[in-house]
Amino acid sequence: MKFEKYKFIPVLNENLARLGFKRPTDIQYKCIPPVLKGEDVLAIAQTGTGKTAAFAIPLTQLMSIDYRPLEPGGIRCLVMVPTHELAMQVAGVFKEVATGTGLKVVGLYGGVEQDPQIAHLKNGVDVLVATPGRMFDLAAQGHLSFKSVQILVLDEADHMLEKGFYGDMQELVKRIPRKRQTLFFSATIDERIKDLAYGLVKHAVRIQISPKDPVSKNVDHSVIYVEMDDKRFFLERIIKDHPDDKILVFVRTKVRAERVVKAMERVGLKAEAIHGDLAQKDRSLVMDRFRSGNNKVLVATDVSARGIDIAEVSYVINYDLPDEAENYVHRVGRTGRGTSRGVAVSFCSTEEKERLREIEQYLDKPVKVLEMDPADYEATVDLSGDAVHDWRSVVDELIDLEEGKQKGKRSKGKKSARKK
Repeated sequence: MKFEKYKFIPVLNENLARLGFKRPTDIQYKCIPPVLKGEDVLAIAQTGTGKTAAFAIPLTQLMSIDYRPLEPGGIRCLVMVPTHELAMQVAGVFKEVATGTGLKVVGLYGGVEQDPQIAHLKNGVDVLVATPGRMFDLAAQGHLSFKSVQILVLDEADHMLEKGFYGDMQELVKRIPRKRQTLFFSATIDERIKDLAYGLVKHAVRIQISPKDPVSKNVDHSVIYVEMDDKRFFLERIIKDHPDDKILVFVRTKVRAERVVKAMERVGLKAEAIHGDLAQKDRSLVMDRFRSGNNKVLVATDVSARGIDIAEVSYVINYDLPDEAENYVHRVGRTGRGTSRGVAVSFCSTEEKERLREIEQYLDKPVKVLEMDPADYEATVDLSGDAVHDWRSVVDELIDLEEGKQKGKRSKGKKSARKK
């Protein structure tokens, strides 16, 4: 079925054609009808399958044909997201889809001056895409009202309902009308989170796409065994072998992100880091340079793993394996978006093999191993411009490894406590 077959208002059809939307993806095809009917939806689909458009398109249609005046500080549709970058991205999709409809879309997040945001909210908004912190802050100051919320969307719902956000979500639900439409969208969701989700909705339509394999079929993902001290040499080799490709590199901590960037700079390779310690303005500039291709290598912590849609990322490199197995899915899903193909390669050191086993248990299948001839391994290290006795980097790697072990112990302790 083509989008032009839906009975959308003309301006929405024009926008979809301009944006290159021809046929709905599986998640869009299954979500659009119940959303248009005003039903609650719990949707689970792989990353890169078009989940944002699956709710942005039908909600734009719904609000356009049932336009209502806005009260000062009022909101018609509230979209909750976990990160600043995702708030900007989702708001951008809504603005593109809703061009010419008269709907007012605002992205609300911290790390930037609040006065311009307050000015945008003054006369009310049709779609507010927000992170919890800034939203509740402005609500406490009297700049936001939840009385007119008709639609609540939780994007990356599993993350929004985790311990750190669930209290915020409970508080929000108390403050918005009980008679509303609620939509949940995520790439992963476990039984505990599903139970929490069903506690917030009534008779939700459950939609699940490709549940047996959470990694998109467009992503060729594999693992290569690389010792901790040697990872930078292998990353250098990949970057040099693919100078024209966008490469997204994931590391465990903010400190390691900066160290990996410096390691690449030592061998004459340009890279930039993005993590939570950067000011929002700087994070936006880094993302813009990566999107435009001005910078080809972005080193990121998991703050950038969820929901960020960056066009034409050819390679994802898990420089460090993630602490949480499900984050593997979110990371590798940054490539192979839509109909594009992508490659994801994970570096696994001896110390990380337990994490790899946890990832394989989560996927319910082994990750393909890229075998490397010992001579080729040694050549990769020896031919690096950074292969001279760089004792400082070795010490830094050992410190990071010890910190990772301590963090892993704390994480396992918390999991054991939850089980009790």
